[in-house]
Amino acid sequence: MSTALAQKRGLGAAIWDYLTTVDHKKIAQLYLVSGGIFFLIGGLEAMLIRIQLMQPNSDFISAGLYNEMITMHGTTMIFLAAMPLIFALMNAVVPLQIGARDVAFPFLNSLGFWLFLAGGLILNCSWFLGGAPDAGWTAYAPLSATSPGHGVDYYVIGLQISGAGTLIGGINFLVTIVNMRAPGMSYMRMPLFTWASFVTSNLILFAFPALTVGLFLLMFDRMFGSAFFDVGLGGNAIIWEHLFWIFGHPEVYILILPVFGAFSDIFSTFSTKRLFGYSAMVFATVLIGFLGFMVWAHHMFTTGLGPVANSIFAVSTMAIAVPTGIKIFNWLFTMWGGKIRMTSAMLWSIAFIPTFTIGGMTGVMLAAAAADYQYHDTYFVVAHFHYVIVGGVVFGFFAALHYWWPKMFGKVLNEKLGKLAFWPFFIGFHLTFFIQHFLGLMGMPRRYWTYQEGQGLDLGNLISTVGAFLMAIGTLIFVYNVIYTAMKEKKVSGDPWDGRTLEWSIPSPPPFYNFKQTPLVRGLDPLWIEKQDGKTGMTPAEPLGDIHMPNGSFLPFLMSLGLFIAGFGFIYQVDHKGWLALVFIGMGITLGSMLTRSLKDDLGYHVHKEELEEGGGNHES
Repeated sequence: MSTALAQKRGLGAAIWDYLTTVDHKKIAQLYLVSGGIFFLIGGLEAMLIRIQLMQPNSDFISAGLYNEMITMHGTTMIFLAAMPLIFALMNAVVPLQIGARDVAFPFLNSLGFWLFLAGGLILNCSWFLGGAPDAGWTAYAPLSATSPGHGVDYYVIGLQISGAGTLIGGINFLVTIVNMRAPGMSYMRMPLFTWASFVTSNLILFAFPALTVGLFLLMFDRMFGSAFFDVGLGGNAIIWEHLFWIFGHPEVYILILPVFGAFSDIFSTFSTKRLFGYSAMVFATVLIGFLGFMVWAHHMFTTGLGPVANSIFAVSTMAIAVPTGIKIFNWLFTMWGGKIRMTSAMLWSIAFIPTFTIGGMTGVMLAAAAADYQYHDTYFVVAHFHYVIVGGVVFGFFAALHYWWPKMFGKVLNEKLGKLAFWPFFIGFHLTFFIQHFLGLMGMPRRYWTYQEGQGLDLGNLISTVGAFLMAIGTLIFVYNVIYTAMKEKKVSGDPWDGRTLEWSIPSPPPFYNFKQTPLVRGLDPLWIEKQDGKTGMTPAEPLGDIHMPNGSFLPFLMSLGLFIAGFGFIYQVDHKGWLALVFIGMGITLGSMLTRSLKDDLGYHVHKEELEEGGGNHES
């Protein structure tokens, strides 16, 4: 009985610990678990889409449900799976790579996560409360402004709350990287993953407000009777497309740049070589981020912007291939002549290069405005997009998770299972999406619920669906690997890969204060430099002293809960003004929590020098 009570209390303490934590490493785990669950949900939605399209004239799901499925698949994968997984990696790695004890604003870091989760849950509540959004993941007006039911309202409110969390996260990492680098860690000594996170945070800062503005206008149109997108009342539907893609195209780079950084670190580590052309890689990363804002209207070549605008955006789109090409060649040169170790992380990274190159090539094809009139809104675009997002971002997640898993959890993911997961996913991916280029060229439109027999589309769709099942098998093997590793694999040292950067200089998983003493950075690949001098760890930049740490807080969870409640009030007040009570209750909780935070002095606590000398300091208070 007493054991059961202790276990219960232990579980309760663990849940409370995660509800109130401001430790970037635990927040990384929260992002990883929630993003992983949303990834599986988005994958399930994709499987239902592929089963529906497996044969002509299928009625596996209804036309209305199919619209909801394609909308929620895209929205879930981009906003609720890819974004939190990016933040999981950034939280787990960036403070360690720059020699910091935490992010600049630990409280805001926690708030960013809980806002993301509140928005994601609201969005998925729509399935059970009258129907999911059905206007496509891009929610083009006027369809989204006039879509019946509350589906699109859930989209608007969910993404507003989630987007606020992302914006907070981006600002936090920007300040962290600018202000909290260890002595000697100049900008041109930062690892490529930190550089990519820095550029990504800048993109978030400038891109997400455009989406926020668009969603507010759509919210006013749907809930409060305005007419921003109603042409009949003097509105303009094309403005939604501009606002969405001013956010939407940088979003692609927000997703891909951090995994570019991860690939750079992985290629360097497993080729046992310094990254080839470091400064060119930094320049290319910054240039991709800059050009990412110059190309949004290539999504709108067929809307009638005119030949001058189309030409300008076509040229700028093609230009973005140049810095990407620099990266591809530098990764190949990093491996050239290196002592390559073919780990699971390296396998995913090498597979990424030809896959992403195909995605880039079809991107340049789509950038030719005249040709785009033929490709537009066909499965060719679907194929291109998935070659970039799955062949780039998802391959990158798998590579990065295999690479940094021991740093996050103290155990290396089982290598045999890792390779076993890779092959069905890799083969299935190419089966699924390569054939879709040809389906698109044959004229198959995207977003269509079904197609007729005798149009030559049957075999291609069947192959595509078989590939999707293989990808699902690969994903399930990876999930099994995670469970198997947690239960069976042994703990490893702080540096299982013979790494080159600061995160490998401390134990795995790291203590909650990260570094007993701030490290002194003496060059690029700082840990490698110390190893060359025969040292096992980093040279400290300061004497051993007390470490100041922030207290945990329940307020970020409460603030997000308030917005979650208020969201339902906003959605349903259209039906009955009585629902406004929920808005006042929810906003009261949020604003009350903000007031409490403002008025209460939270000075944190100190881990004392004596505890550190004993190897202790493993408590949080």
